[in-house]
Amino acid sequence: MTIAKKILIVDDDPNILLSVEFLLVKNGFDVIVARNGMEAIEAIEESVPDVVLLDIMMPDVDGYVICEFIKKNERTRNAKVIFLSAKSREADISFGYEMGADLYMIKPFSTRTLLEQINILLS
Repeated sequence: MTIAKKILIVDDDPNILLSVEFLLVKNGFDVIVARNGMEAIEAIEESVPDVVLLDIMMPDVDGYVICEFIKKNERTRNAKVIFLSAKSREADISFGYEMGADLYMIKPFSTRTLLEQINILLS
């Protein structure tokens, strides 16, 4: 039996959390949900995820800071980070990759494409 890959979803939009969580659970992933940056950091310290789906604009700690935290931490640096953001300017996207993102997807995004990209990153 294979162990389910762990995915942390970090977003302050409950609709995105619910729909993405449903999609991933349905596809056999172990899903953890964080509604803000502090919850994300606590979840990451508790259990290292294989993939982090990360919103950028959140009320407390933004996604760039969380991405940097993940990539600079010895335990978590191999986790794949996918930004899911409404920030679509070239400068925002470039900065996301500079901070260590493995992928940057602009909202609204296709859940089918998201699932495909997660599977590619995990293969």
